[in-house]
Amino acid sequence: MKLLISIADTKEIPAALQGGADIIDVKNPAEGALGANFPHVIRQAVAATPPPIPVSAAIGDVPNLPGMVSLAALGAATCGVHYVKAGLYGVRTANDAVKLLRAVCQAVRAHDAGIRIIATAYADARHFNALPPLELPQVAADAGVDGCLLDTAGKGTGSLLTNLTESQLLSFVSQCRANQLLSALAGSLQAEDIDRIRPTGTDIVGFRTAACRDGHRQGIIDPQRVKRLKALVDPDKSPSSALWTAASQPAGVPDR
Repeated sequence: MKLLISIADTKEIPAALQGGADIIDVKNPAEGALGANFPHVIRQAVAATPPPIPVSAAIGDVPNLPGMVSLAALGAATCGVHYVKAGLYGVRTANDAVKLLRAVCQAVRAHDAGIRIIATAYADARHFNALPPLELPQVAADAGVDGCLLDTAGKGTGSLLTNLTESQLLSFVSQCRANQLLSALAGSLQAEDIDRIRPTGTDIVGFRTAACRDGHRQGIIDPQRVKRLKALVDPDKSPSSALWTAASQPAGVPDR
């Protein structure tokens, strides 16, 4: 598994790298689970992250407005990121989700075909009538995106593991693998949850709250907390420096 650490400000990048993050994820927690950060922050994050480490950017908990969302995705793509993540918050059906994601793919790939597009569904989708999370792998395959992420939208509606069973997560990851999609799991996860996540075989596991000082999502990234997460996610590797070799890149991520 690769360790993704979500940062809200470029000042948090050194702590994330010192702790051993494999992927730097740029988002704005003040605007939601996948809140979009400002273009200048994303560009600065790309510039501040050593080239072996890929950077992802969230474009928001998006409504069912393909034109607007594809424009946002293109904006993120022009900032030099490796991944663009779209949260299917306002999308209710699989057909609508496929249409929206195809629009995102068209916009992003016309700019840079090497950027990976990650579709995100929410484990707590039943609370706001969004796309059922276990439908995401088939939607992603039909839309032609590169990967799937499960997260939680309402941080007061429980974690990934309180909304979905471990067998459901295993099925999700298996469906992703069958469709040759990257899989990623996040959603208010804590360090002690890693032993329950590892058997799923997911490619990526993501954290913010558990990586922040005092465990507050609105806090700042703590390198020691990240280091602990890294040791649990990948016990065979301990961060010996802020830079990782190119061998630590996720499969399919182009060197940039």
